[in-house]
Amino acid sequence: MLKEIILTVGAYLVGSVPTGLLLAKLIGGVDIRNAGSGNIGATNVYRTLGRKVGIITLVGDCLKGLLPVVFARQMGLPVEWVAVIGAAAFLGHVYTIFLGFKGGKGVATALGVFLALAPLAVLGALAVFIIVILKWRYVSLASISAAAAMPVFIILQGNHPSVVAMTLMIAALVIYKHRENIGRLRDGTESKFKA
Repeated sequence: MLKEIILTVGAYLVGSVPTGLLLAKLIGGVDIRNAGSGNIGATNVYRTLGRKVGIITLVGDCLKGLLPVVFARQMGLPVEWVAVIGAAAFLGHVYTIFLGFKGGKGVATALGVFLALAPLAVLGALAVFIIVILKWRYVSLASISAAAAMPVFIILQGNHPSVVAMTLMIAALVIYKHRENIGRLRDGTESKFKA
């Protein structure tokens, strides 16, 4: 049990590393919290500092979810604990201890978690994301749609109940973190994605 608790705390701390904030300061000399939407995630970094830094941020945030889950599986932990560790990495990004428990929206870190746990389900959610963004050009709407679809794909794939529960929690929190975007989408003031 001690090993599992240590790995869970470690996953949270890895998830808590504010990739976008660090890269924006290192490469652009910018506090990303005071630029654009103020979010530390890849979309705001992309819009503020360009494609290259945005993509690096996306990869970094994804790895924060991927690596703890891959490590937990290699350690032979039961699926229940792997799900807990994945949730901890995700929560680290959303509520990072390094920024007063204020973090990003968790989409890229969740992507990393699910790439390690259920890559086929990721393909389904990714298809939803691409369809929505190509049709409406809103990253937020695409992210919300993919998050809402992910539990369906996880359940259809026959995943363990603990993974289903973790997916429902992550989906609900991703959608909740997009509440301001939902308001702007409703008002017609949300920014569209420009490649």
